[in-house]
Amino acid sequence: MDAITQAVFESRLYRAASAEEFSTFFDCNYVIVELNGTDLDSPPHAPRCPVIGVGDTSQLPDYVDVAVASEEELAALADAIDQSPVAAMTLAQLLRANEKLDVREGLFAESLAYSTLQHSTTFEGWLAERSPKPPKSFTDEAVLVDRTDDRLLITLNRPEKRNAYSNDIREGLCAALQLADFDDAVSSIVVQGSGAAFSAGGDLDEFGTARDAGIAHASRMTRNAGILLHAMRERITVRVHGACIGAGIELPAFAHRIEAHPDAFFQLPEVGMGLIPGAGGTVSIPRRIGRRRMAGFAMTGDRIDARTALDWGLIDAIVDQTP
Repeated sequence: MDAITQAVFESRLYRAASAEEFSTFFDCNYVIVELNGTDLDSPPHAPRCPVIGVGDTSQLPDYVDVAVASEEELAALADAIDQSPVAAMTLAQLLRANEKLDVREGLFAESLAYSTLQHSTTFEGWLAERSPKPPKSFTDEAVLVDRTDDRLLITLNRPEKRNAYSNDIREGLCAALQLADFDDAVSSIVVQGSGAAFSAGGDLDEFGTARDAGIAHASRMTRNAGILLHAMRERITVRVHGACIGAGIELPAFAHRIEAHPDAFFQLPEVGMGLIPGAGGTVSIPRRIGRRRMAGFAMTGDRIDARTALDWGLIDAIVDQTP
């Protein structure tokens, strides 16, 4: 893992032809840049692969996607990128773009990228290693809604599946949020999850079932809980506990306030599957913790606890309260 100096790297970004050589397609899954502590004018071209900054990271040039402080961090990040180089490359480019886009435009870009990666070789390989499970049937509502005066309580209600973000959870959550969107008398909205976890992320039993990328994109942009959460964010508090994985933190991050039980933990495992966060996380989470921390968090798939999440600004408070 040899590093290139900042001066040499930047000189290569002044030519489109040399900049594009920093790409998985040129067997360059990432580039390590030895920084010198100066934030010079941004060169006109960008590398295609993730850029890892080492050395003097007191000032970070715009092209740096992730900064690491130790050899151990560097090794872990490089290994994770090597496992899913196309997903990592796509994530880095998307986060750069979303830093300049508004929420709706960012969600549109994320959905297109996610749809593309659903048909990637890495994701297809991940799917092939899974044993298909028969669908479960439920009699209870996937999402419970309780209105008391001007307060709306929304509860994800698939505790048997740790409230995995399935189609029925998505439909129920969107329907509940639409009720509040049409009723200005609702001044307070609380979202929580029943059982041992707020949400263990996307329902893995449904992964790979969308075979038409265009229809999947249209569906995400039509029934999008992230858009609704963002539109009403000032009224929304999300109370999380236990597993908050993938969509289980991507969606709460849109809200004005996240309160976490001390047992809460957070993880974005999608890159390891050959995907990127696809429930709005490339838009919502960077607005809380920054683009570079988001890139490292998502590329490595590391799990963090509630205290770390609070220190990062991913959550707003640790509250010892269970639903």
